[in-house]
Amino acid sequence: IVLFLPVFCPTIGAHLTMLAKYSLFSLFSLGFNKLLTMLFYNKSRLIRRPFYIRGKKNINLGKGLTTGVGCRLDALPIINKTVISIGKNVQLNDYVHIGAIDSITIGNNVLIASKVFITDHNHGDYSKDNQENPNIFPSKRTLYSKAVSIQDNVWIGETVSILPGVTIGKGSIIGTMSVVTKDIPPYCIAVGSPAKVIKEYSFLSNRWEGV
Repeated sequence: IVLFLPVFCPTIGAHLTMLAKYSLFSLFSLGFNKLLTMLFYNKSRLIRRPFYIRGKKNINLGKGLTTGVGCRLDALPIINKTVISIGKNVQLNDYVHIGAIDSITIGNNVLIASKVFITDHNHGDYSKDNQENPNIFPSKRTLYSKAVSIQDNVWIGETVSILPGVTIGKGSIIGTMSVVTKDIPPYCIAVGSPAKVIKEYSFLSNRWEGV
């Protein structure tokens, strides 16, 4: 444990703060995960295990990424290309699931709470002329995709779902348990299922104001 401590904090005072904050087991686990991060994801800040990743070559992880336990990234492109791109200083908390076949882009300094689901695709099309027959097994239906973009400084609350074709504007906040089916403008707070904007930040008053 003592060997791992300097990885996190160079001073003795910081060592003592770390010891007070974590149990010995937690501290050892943190150090072990940090070591594995340095070996396998050296641009990242901390990848906590278990960490599930499919299609690693089709994923771009930005510098300073932090994850909780149980995060799952599935990059299964129809053609070989980067389909998940994560910016700098992004934090994904426990059990975040991101699945892409086309394009999911996450900007810089984004905070994503636990149990969030983000996808750019769906099994079947149910809105246009060539809709899927419900007698076809869901797993056999044609995959349809629309790009997802989450811009800089976005905060996404616990158990949110973000569906294909959505753009969430810079600095916006998505409330817990929301289902985002349409674009959210920059500097807004949106909640509900489907998510709707309830507040917008005014740079004149420096306040979040109801809409």
